[in-house]
Amino acid sequence: MSEKVFPKDFMWGAATASYQIEGSPLVDGAGSSIWHRFSHTPGNTYNGDTGDVADDHYNKYKEDIALMKELGLKAYRFSISWPRIFPYGKGKINEKGVDFYNRLVDELLKANITPFVTLYHWDLPAALQDLGGWTNRDIAYWYTDYADYMFQRFGDRVKNWITLNEPWVMAFVGHFMGEHAPGMKDLYASFSAVHNQLRAHSKTVKAFREENIKEGKIGITLSNTSHDPAADSQEDIDAARLAHEWSNYPLFLNPIYKGDYPKGIKEHASEFLPHNYENDLEEIKEKIDFVGINYYSGDLVKADTKSFLGGKNVERGLPKTEMGWEIYPEGFYKILKGVQEEYNPKEVYVTENGAAFDDKVVNQEVHDEKRIEYLKQHLEQALKAIQNGVTLKGYFAWSLLDNFEWAWGYSKRFGIVYVDYKTQKRIIKDSGKWYSQVIKNNSFEF
Repeated sequence: MSEKVFPKDFMWGAATASYQIEGSPLVDGAGSSIWHRFSHTPGNTYNGDTGDVADDHYNKYKEDIALMKELGLKAYRFSISWPRIFPYGKGKINEKGVDFYNRLVDELLKANITPFVTLYHWDLPAALQDLGGWTNRDIAYWYTDYADYMFQRFGDRVKNWITLNEPWVMAFVGHFMGEHAPGMKDLYASFSAVHNQLRAHSKTVKAFREENIKEGKIGITLSNTSHDPAADSQEDIDAARLAHEWSNYPLFLNPIYKGDYPKGIKEHASEFLPHNYENDLEEIKEKIDFVGINYYSGDLVKADTKSFLGGKNVERGLPKTEMGWEIYPEGFYKILKGVQEEYNPKEVYVTENGAAFDDKVVNQEVHDEKRIEYLKQHLEQALKAIQNGVTLKGYFAWSLLDNFEWAWGYSKRFGIVYVDYKTQKRIIKDSGKWYSQVIKNNSFEF
């Protein structure tokens, strides 16, 4: 039994994001975000879905925290909506927005749940997008001012901070593929967004150190897909390596830890990097306290000269989730082990891991065996990573609640708690009950 037990102080949690669960995006003086605009533009989201109501967490946060307590969560990762605090992104402060997060944090602490705050989970103030958003170098200052203000307002109670959530997705799905806000298809803008997110991140880490928050820790959360070569050929191996450097942790951690972009990026994508980017590298190399790893899936990469960076995905017949993502738990171990070997972070947290399945309510219950199986397989790999030297300190299931799944609207359910969007009723799924036992036993075998 003992070899299946996680370390004594392991931080078990669940994660959400502001625009995906809160609803009421413009209430109480809040400003519009790029996701408000994007989802309200016809043709951008499944069914024209928007985050106007979502899970109504803005009004139901107490009920949701009671659910977290019932599940036994030790920690809760949520994000702050920048335009709730600064309706125009800078300048005027909206106290009612601050009040909401004050109440949320206090309620969590009352329930003995540790808050992990993500400062930016994609809902950029629309007013800043009008000034160029993440492609404007000044955003590094706008963002740091906002973040620093949050440290001042919540730092007495919030000790764990994440600067950015999945900056790769923001940069490339938002500025190159055009499937997320702000809906652009411009590779130069994408790399500019990468670079300015890194600048914003490091300036914020510096500001955080100056605030001197007692026991405070700050890190960044990065998206990852395990890329394996389709064949043993050098071409496929190179293509998979390049896909890894581009779409996984190296794109951001290499500048943060080593002061430069990965070798493959400089060789194959240098024309897209901002002019004189080298001048910022010294500043970007700022020590962080932990790395947040998000992991859902893997793929096979085959060399393909027509694709960006020379690789395309090919099928390998693994089972898939409702998102069409293959279930590949072994890839989770590769990512965790890889980040430790390549950058040796002080601490690692899994800040998201989970799956969407076609959940049905039967007699007020949701029997989501596939999700339990998915979570169990991934927790096995997480434990293996710990046993093999990865400094993994916590795990956050994605997600606490079914929610607005970005461009997919409400058609994909990731929650361990089911939400009936018509009535806003919450039902703890079997996976939630199972996860509750995992937390209680500090083990997936009980």
